[in-house]
Amino acid sequence: MDLLQQDRKKLGNNLDTVSIAVEAVMKPSVEMPASAVSVKGYDFNNGIDHGAVIRSMITTGFQATSVGEAICEINRMINWRIEDDPSVPADDSLPDPDNPNAPPPPPPKCKIFFGYTSNMISSGLRESIRYLVEHKQVDVIVTSAGGVEEDFIKCLGSTFLAKFDVPGKELRDKGLNRIGNLLVPNANYCAFEDWVMPILDEMLDEQKTKGTSWTPSKMIHRLGQKINDPSSVAYWAYKNDIPIYCPAITDGSLGDMIYFHSFRNPGLIIDIAADIRSINNHAVYAKKTGMVILGGGVIKHHICNANLMRNGADFSVYINTGQEFDGSDAGARPDEAVSWGKIKIEAKPVKVYADATIVFPLIVAETFAANVEKLKAAK
Repeated sequence: MDLLQQDRKKLGNNLDTVSIAVEAVMKPSVEMPASAVSVKGYDFNNGIDHGAVIRSMITTGFQATSVGEAICEINRMINWRIEDDPSVPADDSLPDPDNPNAPPPPPPKCKIFFGYTSNMISSGLRESIRYLVEHKQVDVIVTSAGGVEEDFIKCLGSTFLAKFDVPGKELRDKGLNRIGNLLVPNANYCAFEDWVMPILDEMLDEQKTKGTSWTPSKMIHRLGQKINDPSSVAYWAYKNDIPIYCPAITDGSLGDMIYFHSFRNPGLIIDIAADIRSINNHAVYAKKTGMVILGGGVIKHHICNANLMRNGADFSVYINTGQEFDGSDAGARPDEAVSWGKIKIEAKPVKVYADATIVFPLIVAETFAANVEKLKAAK
Protein backbone atom coordinates (compact mmCIF):
# COMPACT_ATOMS: atom_id res chain seq x y z
CA MET A 1 0.00 0.00 0.00
CA ASP A 2 1.45 3.37 -0.98
CA LEU A 3 1.64 6.34 1.39
CA LEU A 4 -1.46 8.06 -0.07
CA GLN A 5 -3.62 5.03 0.56
CA GLN A 6 -2.34 4.79 4.14
CA ASP A 7 -3.21 8.43 4.78
CA ARG A 8 -6.71 7.97 3.41
CA LYS A 9 -7.25 4.91 5.63
CA LYS A 10 -6.10 6.78 8.74
CA LEU A 11 -8.35 9.72 7.89
CA GLY A 12 -11.32 7.39 7.46
CA ASN A 13 -10.70 5.80 10.85
CA ASN A 14 -10.44 9.26 12.46
CA LEU A 15 -13.67 10.38 10.84
CA ASP A 16 -15.43 7.29 12.23
CA THR A 17 -14.06 8.03 15.70
CA VAL A 18 -15.11 11.68 15.58
CA SER A 19 -18.57 10.72 14.34
CA ILE A 20 -19.05 8.35 17.27
CA ALA A 21 -17.86 11.02 19.72
CA VAL A 22 -20.13 13.69 18.22
CA GLU A 23 -23.10 11.32 18.34
CA ALA A 24 -22.40 10.51 22.02
CA VAL A 25 -21.86 14.12 23.11
CA MET A 26 -24.66 15.65 21.05
CA LYS A 27 -27.31 13.11 22.05
CA PRO A 28 -30.69 14.70 21.22
CA SER A 29 -33.12 15.32 24.10
CA VAL A 30 -36.82 14.67 24.26
CA GLU A 31 -38.93 17.76 24.78
CA MET A 32 -39.70 18.36 28.46
CA PRO A 33 -43.42 18.24 29.34
CA ALA A 34 -45.28 21.47 30.08
CA SER A 35 -45.60 20.36 33.71
CA ALA A 36 -41.81 20.18 34.24
CA VAL A 37 -40.56 22.56 36.95
CA SER A 38 -37.45 24.67 36.32
CA VAL A 39 -34.77 24.88 38.99
CA LYS A 40 -34.69 28.31 40.59
CA GLY A 41 -33.49 29.59 43.95
CA TYR A 42 -34.14 32.79 45.84
CA ASP A 43 -32.77 36.04 44.37
CA PHE A 44 -31.52 38.29 47.17
CA ASN A 45 -31.82 41.27 44.83
CA ASN A 46 -35.45 41.09 45.92
CA GLY A 47 -34.44 41.94 49.48
CA ILE A 48 -34.29 39.88 52.67
CA ASP A 49 -37.56 37.99 52.92
CA HIS A 50 -37.19 34.91 55.08
CA GLY A 51 -40.59 33.52 54.16
CA ALA A 52 -39.82 33.84 50.46
CA VAL A 53 -36.46 32.13 50.98
CA ILE A 54 -38.19 29.14 52.58
CA ARG A 55 -40.88 29.04 49.89
CA SER A 56 -38.19 29.06 47.19
CA MET A 57 -36.71 25.84 48.52
CA ILE A 58 -39.17 23.66 46.66
CA THR A 59 -37.59 24.70 43.32
CA THR A 60 -34.00 24.80 44.61
CA GLY A 61 -33.26 21.09 44.31
CA PHE A 62 -31.70 18.41 46.54
CA GLN A 63 -32.89 18.40 50.17
CA ALA A 64 -34.18 21.96 49.86
CA THR A 65 -36.84 20.58 47.52
CA SER A 66 -37.64 17.85 50.04
CA VAL A 67 -38.15 20.56 52.67
CA GLY A 68 -40.52 22.35 50.29
CA GLU A 69 -42.42 19.11 49.64
CA ALA A 70 -42.66 18.48 53.41
CA ILE A 71 -44.20 21.94 53.81
CA CYS A 72 -46.78 21.10 51.15
CA GLU A 73 -47.57 17.73 52.75
CA ILE A 74 -48.06 19.21 56.23
CA ASN A 75 -50.21 21.98 54.81
CA ARG A 76 -52.40 19.29 53.24
CA MET A 77 -52.89 17.86 56.75
CA ILE A 78 -53.70 21.33 58.08
CA ASN A 79 -56.14 22.08 55.25
CA TRP A 80 -58.02 18.93 56.17
CA ARG A 81 -58.22 20.15 59.77
CA ILE A 82 -59.60 23.51 58.67
CA GLU A 83 -62.29 22.25 56.34
CA ASP A 84 -63.66 18.91 55.24
CA ASP A 85 -62.97 17.37 51.86
CA PRO A 86 -66.38 17.55 50.14
CA SER A 87 -65.66 14.28 48.36
CA VAL A 88 -65.77 12.40 51.69
CA PRO A 89 -69.17 12.30 53.45
CA ALA A 90 -69.27 13.13 57.15
CA ASP A 91 -69.57 10.16 59.48
CA ASP A 92 -71.25 10.89 62.82
CA SER A 93 -71.31 7.27 63.93
CA LEU A 94 -67.71 6.97 65.11
CA PRO A 95 -67.53 6.20 68.85
CA ASP A 96 -65.23 7.71 71.43
CA PRO A 97 -62.33 5.18 71.47
CA ASP A 98 -61.82 5.59 75.23
CA ASN A 99 -65.49 5.66 76.23
CA PRO A 100 -67.69 3.48 73.99
CA ASN A 101 -70.84 4.36 75.97
CA ALA A 102 -70.49 8.11 75.39
CA PRO A 103 -72.35 9.93 72.59
CA PRO A 104 -70.22 9.91 69.41
CA PRO A 105 -68.21 13.11 68.94
CA PRO A 106 -67.79 14.84 65.59
CA PRO A 107 -65.14 12.86 63.71
CA PRO A 108 -61.71 14.51 63.45
CA LYS A 109 -61.00 15.90 60.02
CA CYS A 110 -57.33 14.93 60.15
CA LYS A 111 -55.68 13.59 63.28
CA ILE A 112 -51.97 14.43 63.35
CA PHE A 113 -49.58 11.97 64.98
CA PHE A 114 -46.36 13.70 66.02
CA GLY A 115 -43.20 11.85 67.04
CA TYR A 116 -39.75 12.94 68.16
CA THR A 117 -36.68 11.38 69.73
CA SER A 118 -35.13 12.56 73.00
CA ASN A 119 -32.33 14.58 71.40
CA MET A 120 -34.95 16.88 69.87
CA ILE A 121 -36.09 17.86 73.37
CA SER A 122 -32.50 18.15 74.61
CA SER A 123 -31.91 20.69 71.85
CA GLY A 124 -33.60 24.05 71.33
CA LEU A 125 -36.14 22.31 69.13
CA ARG A 126 -38.08 21.79 72.37
CA GLU A 127 -39.49 25.31 71.99
CA SER A 128 -40.87 24.54 68.51
CA ILE A 129 -42.39 21.32 69.79
CA ARG A 130 -43.90 23.06 72.81
CA TYR A 131 -45.46 25.66 70.51
CA LEU A 132 -47.29 22.96 68.55
CA VAL A 133 -48.64 21.36 71.72
CA GLU A 134 -49.48 24.70 73.38
CA HIS A 135 -51.61 25.70 70.39
CA LYS A 136 -53.22 22.26 69.88
CA GLN A 137 -51.60 21.79 66.48
CA VAL A 138 -51.11 18.04 66.96
CA ASP A 139 -53.40 15.36 68.39
CA VAL A 140 -51.25 12.38 69.41
CA ILE A 141 -47.60 12.40 70.53
CA VAL A 142 -45.11 9.54 70.68
CA THR A 143 -41.65 10.01 72.14
CA SER A 144 -38.90 8.10 73.90
CA ALA A 145 -38.25 8.08 77.65
CA GLY A 146 -35.63 10.78 77.11
CA GLY A 147 -38.17 12.85 75.20
CA VAL A 148 -40.32 12.81 78.35
CA GLU A 149 -37.76 13.22 81.10
CA GLU A 150 -35.51 15.79 79.37
CA ASP A 151 -38.55 18.05 79.10
CA PHE A 152 -39.03 17.95 82.87
CA ILE A 153 -35.30 18.11 83.62
CA LYS A 154 -35.04 21.35 81.62
CA CYS A 155 -37.62 22.83 84.00
CA LEU A 156 -35.31 21.94 86.90
CA GLY A 157 -31.95 22.97 85.44
CA SER A 158 -30.31 24.23 82.25
CA THR A 159 -28.71 22.33 79.39
CA PHE A 160 -25.58 24.01 78.01
CA LEU A 161 -23.85 24.34 74.65
CA ALA A 162 -20.42 22.71 74.28
CA LYS A 163 -18.41 20.92 71.55
CA PHE A 164 -18.78 17.48 70.03
CA ASP A 165 -15.16 16.61 70.79
CA VAL A 166 -14.92 17.33 74.53
CA PRO A 167 -13.16 14.22 75.97
CA GLY A 168 -15.56 11.87 77.73
CA LYS A 169 -13.15 11.10 80.60
CA GLU A 170 -12.80 14.80 81.37
CA LEU A 171 -16.58 15.24 81.42
CA ARG A 172 -17.14 12.15 83.55
CA ASP A 173 -14.69 13.44 86.15
CA LYS A 174 -16.68 16.69 86.29
CA GLY A 175 -20.13 15.05 86.46
CA LEU A 176 -21.17 16.43 83.07
CA ASN A 177 -23.17 14.35 80.57
CA ARG A 178 -22.74 15.02 76.85
CA ILE A 179 -25.55 14.85 74.27
CA GLY A 180 -23.81 15.68 70.98
CA ASN A 181 -22.54 19.23 71.52
CA LEU A 182 -24.76 19.79 74.56
CA LEU A 183 -23.90 19.29 78.22
CA VAL A 184 -26.29 18.33 81.03
CA PRO A 185 -24.91 18.58 84.59
CA ASN A 186 -25.55 15.38 86.53
CA ALA A 187 -27.04 17.59 89.25
CA ASN A 188 -30.05 18.04 86.95
CA TYR A 189 -30.78 14.31 87.14
CA CYS A 190 -30.39 14.39 90.91
CA ALA A 191 -32.94 17.22 91.01
CA PHE A 192 -35.20 15.13 88.77
CA GLU A 193 -35.00 12.23 91.23
CA ASP A 194 -35.92 14.52 94.13
CA TRP A 195 -38.89 15.84 92.16
CA VAL A 196 -40.25 12.60 90.68
CA MET A 197 -39.92 10.18 93.64
CA PRO A 198 -42.76 11.72 95.70
CA ILE A 199 -44.98 11.61 92.60
CA LEU A 200 -44.24 7.90 92.16
CA ASP A 201 -45.21 7.46 95.83
CA GLU A 202 -48.53 9.21 95.14
CA MET A 203 -49.14 7.04 92.10
CA LEU A 204 -48.52 3.87 94.08
CA ASP A 205 -50.83 5.08 96.84
CA GLU A 206 -53.62 5.75 94.29
CA GLN A 207 -53.03 2.33 92.78
CA LYS A 208 -53.50 0.70 96.20
CA THR A 209 -56.34 2.85 97.57
CA LYS A 210 -58.31 3.77 94.44
CA GLY A 211 -57.43 0.95 92.08
CA THR A 212 -55.88 3.37 89.59
CA SER A 213 -54.38 1.55 86.62
CA TRP A 214 -51.34 3.50 85.45
CA THR A 215 -50.14 3.49 81.87
CA PRO A 216 -47.14 5.39 80.47
CA SER A 217 -49.47 8.03 78.98
CA LYS A 218 -51.39 8.46 82.26
CA MET A 219 -48.10 8.73 84.13
CA ILE A 220 -46.84 11.43 81.74
CA HIS A 221 -50.20 13.24 82.03
CA ARG A 222 -49.77 13.33 85.82
CA LEU A 223 -46.16 14.51 85.56
CA GLY A 224 -47.26 17.26 83.15
CA GLN A 225 -49.80 18.41 85.74
CA LYS A 226 -47.25 18.32 88.55
CA ILE A 227 -44.49 20.22 86.74
CA ASN A 228 -46.85 23.22 86.34
CA ASP A 229 -44.36 25.02 84.09
CA PRO A 230 -45.47 26.62 80.78
CA SER A 231 -42.02 26.01 79.26
CA SER A 232 -42.79 22.27 79.36
CA VAL A 233 -44.19 20.25 76.45
CA ALA A 234 -45.85 17.82 78.86
CA TYR A 235 -47.46 20.68 80.80
CA TRP A 236 -49.29 21.85 77.67
CA ALA A 237 -50.14 18.28 76.70
CA TYR A 238 -51.78 17.98 80.14
CA LYS A 239 -53.58 21.33 79.76
CA ASN A 240 -54.84 20.52 76.26
CA ASP A 241 -55.52 16.82 76.91
CA ILE A 242 -53.10 15.65 74.21
CA PRO A 243 -51.85 12.13 74.97
CA ILE A 244 -48.11 11.47 75.05
CA TYR A 245 -47.33 7.80 74.45
CA CYS A 246 -43.96 6.34 75.40
CA PRO A 247 -43.70 2.62 74.61
CA ALA A 248 -40.12 2.52 75.96
CA ILE A 249 -40.86 4.42 79.18
CA THR A 250 -38.14 2.58 81.16
CA ASP A 251 -35.35 3.30 78.67
CA GLY A 252 -33.87 6.36 80.37
CA SER A 253 -33.73 8.29 83.62
CA LEU A 254 -37.42 7.59 84.24
CA GLY A 255 -36.60 3.90 84.10
CA ASP A 256 -33.79 4.50 86.60
CA MET A 257 -36.24 6.24 88.93
CA ILE A 258 -38.78 3.42 88.58
CA TYR A 259 -35.99 0.94 89.35
CA PHE A 260 -34.86 2.81 92.47
CA HIS A 261 -38.47 3.28 93.55
CA SER A 262 -39.07 -0.47 93.32
CA PHE A 263 -36.63 -0.91 96.23
CA ARG A 264 -37.71 2.10 98.28
CA ASN A 265 -41.47 1.60 97.91
CA PRO A 266 -42.18 -1.48 95.78
CA GLY A 267 -45.40 -2.32 93.96
CA LEU A 268 -45.98 0.34 91.28
CA ILE A 269 -47.33 -1.21 88.07
CA ILE A 270 -47.29 0.58 84.68
CA ASP A 271 -49.45 -1.12 82.06
CA ILE A 272 -48.25 -0.79 78.47
CA ALA A 273 -51.07 -2.94 77.04
CA ALA A 274 -53.75 -0.30 77.71
CA ASP A 275 -51.69 2.31 75.86
CA ILE A 276 -51.31 0.21 72.72
CA ARG A 277 -55.09 -0.10 72.54
CA SER A 278 -55.49 3.63 73.09
CA ILE A 279 -53.04 4.82 70.41
CA ASN A 280 -54.31 2.29 67.87
CA ASN A 281 -57.88 3.47 68.47
CA HIS A 282 -56.82 7.05 67.77
CA ALA A 283 -55.81 5.88 64.30
CA VAL A 284 -58.72 3.51 63.69
CA TYR A 285 -61.42 6.08 64.52
CA ALA A 286 -59.93 9.02 62.59
CA LYS A 287 -61.34 10.12 59.25
CA LYS A 288 -57.85 11.06 58.02
CA THR A 289 -54.45 10.79 59.67
CA GLY A 290 -51.14 12.52 59.18
CA MET A 291 -47.71 11.59 60.55
CA VAL A 292 -44.90 14.04 61.29
CA ILE A 293 -41.90 12.15 62.67
CA LEU A 294 -38.58 13.67 63.74
CA GLY A 295 -35.95 10.94 64.08
CA GLY A 296 -36.32 7.19 63.97
CA GLY A 297 -36.36 4.09 66.12
CA VAL A 298 -39.27 3.09 68.33
CA ILE A 299 -41.10 6.43 68.07
CA LYS A 300 -41.22 6.21 64.27
CA HIS A 301 -42.36 2.62 64.15
CA HIS A 302 -44.93 3.03 66.95
CA ILE A 303 -46.74 5.76 65.01
CA CYS A 304 -46.50 3.90 61.72
CA ASN A 305 -47.75 0.68 63.28
CA ALA A 306 -50.77 2.43 64.81
CA ASN A 307 -51.65 3.67 61.33
CA LEU A 308 -51.37 0.13 59.98
CA MET A 309 -54.58 -0.54 61.93
CA ARG A 310 -56.43 1.75 59.48
CA ASN A 311 -54.55 0.51 56.40
CA GLY A 312 -52.17 3.46 56.39
CA ALA A 313 -51.79 7.16 57.08
CA ASP A 314 -53.06 9.62 54.48
CA PHE A 315 -50.21 12.11 54.90
CA SER A 316 -46.64 11.52 56.09
CA VAL A 317 -43.43 13.46 56.67
CA TYR A 318 -40.22 11.89 57.96
CA ILE A 319 -37.25 14.04 58.95
CA ASN A 320 -34.08 12.14 59.80
CA THR A 321 -30.58 11.33 58.59
CA GLY A 322 -31.01 7.54 58.51
CA GLN A 323 -30.11 5.52 55.41
CA GLU A 324 -31.89 2.37 54.28
CA PHE A 325 -28.85 0.30 53.23
CA ASP A 326 -28.64 -1.43 56.64
CA GLY A 327 -32.32 -2.43 56.66
CA SER A 328 -33.11 -0.35 59.75
CA ASP A 329 -36.61 0.96 60.32
CA ALA A 330 -35.07 4.33 61.20
CA GLY A 331 -33.52 4.62 57.75
CA ALA A 332 -36.43 3.17 55.79
CA ARG A 333 -37.99 5.43 53.19
CA PRO A 334 -41.77 5.98 53.27
CA ASP A 335 -42.24 3.57 50.36
CA GLU A 336 -41.22 0.71 52.65
CA ALA A 337 -44.07 1.69 55.00
CA VAL A 338 -46.43 1.61 51.99
CA SER A 339 -45.49 -2.06 51.48
CA TRP A 340 -46.57 -2.81 55.06
CA GLY A 341 -49.84 -0.89 54.83
CA LYS A 342 -48.62 1.82 57.23
CA ILE A 343 -48.95 4.57 54.60
CA LYS A 344 -51.76 4.54 52.06
CA ILE A 345 -50.90 3.51 48.51
CA GLU A 346 -52.28 6.75 47.06
CA ALA A 347 -50.46 8.98 49.59
CA LYS A 348 -47.63 11.35 48.67
CA PRO A 349 -45.25 10.92 51.62
CA VAL A 350 -42.03 12.90 52.00
CA LYS A 351 -38.72 12.09 53.63
CA VAL A 352 -36.28 14.91 54.35
CA TYR A 353 -32.69 13.78 54.86
CA ALA A 354 -31.56 16.49 57.25
CA ASP A 355 -30.85 17.47 60.84
CA ALA A 356 -34.29 18.32 62.20
CA THR A 357 -32.86 21.12 64.36
CA ILE A 358 -32.05 22.97 61.13
CA VAL A 359 -35.10 22.35 59.00
CA PHE A 360 -38.04 21.77 61.33
CA PRO A 361 -38.32 25.37 62.63
CA LEU A 362 -38.39 26.53 59.00
CA ILE A 363 -41.12 24.01 58.23
CA VAL A 364 -43.14 25.06 61.29
CA ALA A 365 -42.90 28.70 60.17
CA GLU A 366 -44.54 27.91 56.83
CA THR A 367 -47.12 25.42 58.13
CA PHE A 368 -48.39 25.29 61.71
CA ALA A 369 -47.35 28.81 62.74
CA ALA A 370 -48.64 30.34 59.50
CA ASN A 371 -52.05 28.71 60.03
CA VAL A 372 -52.40 28.92 63.80
CA GLU A 373 -55.27 31.42 63.79
CA LYS A 374 -57.19 29.48 61.13
CA LEU A 375 -56.78 26.30 63.16
CA LYS A 376 -58.03 28.00 66.32
CA ALA A 377 -61.09 29.24 64.43
CA ALA A 378 -61.73 25.77 63.03
CA LYS A 379 -61.68 24.25 66.51
